[in-house]
Amino acid sequence: MTDIGDNSQLTAEQRARVLIDRQLTAAGWAVQDKGRANLTLPGVAVREVIMASGHGRADYVLYVDRRAVGVIEAKPEGTTLSGVEWQSARYATGLAPDVRLKALTLDDRLPFVFEASGSEVHVTNGYDPVPRARRIFTFPRPETLARTIRDAETDPAAATWRAKVRSMPALITEGLRPAQITAIEGIERSLAEQRYSRSLVQMATGAGKTYTAVTTCYRLLKHGGFRRILFLVDRNNLGSQTLAEFQNYATPDDGRRLTEIYNVNALTSAGMLDSSSVVISTIQRVYA
Repeated sequence: MTDIGDNSQLTAEQRARVLIDRQLTAAGWAVQDKGRANLTLPGVAVREVIMASGHGRADYVLYVDRRAVGVIEAKPEGTTLSGVEWQSARYATGLAPDVRLKALTLDDRLPFVFEASGSEVHVTNGYDPVPRARRIFTFPRPETLARTIRDAETDPAAATWRAKVRSMPALITEGLRPAQITAIEGIERSLAEQRYSRSLVQMATGAGKTYTAVTTCYRLLKHGGFRRILFLVDRNNLGSQTLAEFQNYATPDDGRRLTEIYNVNALTSAGMLDSSSVVISTIQRVYA
C-alpha cells in the first residue's frame, strides 16, 4: 500500500484511495485487485470493478461471504459527497453479469452504497425503512453487514435499528415521574421519525436524568435494535456514579438487574471489551 508521506506525486484521488484502503483494512476488509481477489475471505473490497455497459467502473465492490453486497464511490478529500450519490447508485444497479451471479440485491440493487473521500464516509443502507445517505464515522466491519443481512432474512420489516425503533412496545410508566416519561417517549419518537440526527433532553436538577438515560438505554438495547451504547460523562466521578446507576437498575419487565442481562463497563486504557453493551467514558478517554 502506498504511503502518502513518501509520495507527494499522487493525485488527489489517488491519495484518497490510499486513505480509503487503510480505513477498509482497519475495519477488517481485505482490499484486493479484481484479478487476484480471494472471495473465500469473510469480507473483501475489490478495486476497480467494471460494471454493466453504460454503468462505468466501480471504485470498490464489497463482498461479504462471497456475495457482492455494496459499492464505494471514491472521491478526493473536500468533495461534497452528497453530490456524487448518483454515481454510486448507478454502480449499485448496474451489475455486470459476473458480479450479479455472486450478488445479494434488494429491489434490484446492492443494499449498501457508500461514498468516501478518505476523510468522510457516507452510506445508504437499503434495509432502512427510508433509505438515504448518512454520514458515518468509518466503514462498518464485514460482520456488521453480515449481521444486518441475517436480520433482514429473519425479519425483513425490522432489519436495522431504524426499523426496530418504529415498533417499540409501550413504556412501562410505573415508578417513573411525569418528566421522565415525557423525556423517554420524546427520545423514542425522535428516533422513530428520523427527522434529526440528534436530540436534546433538558431536565431540572434532581429530576432523575441519569435514571431516565439508563431506562432509555435498556429499552433501546432490548427493543430498539441497539447493540452498543456509548455513555459520555464530563467527569470521572460522574462515570462512577453512572456505572452504579446501571448496576442498581431493576428492569421493569422481569425485575432483574440490567447488568445481569447486558455488560456495562467503564472505558479504560486497555480499550473496550467486545462483550460490552454500554461503555461509559469521558470524551478525553475516548480519544486518548
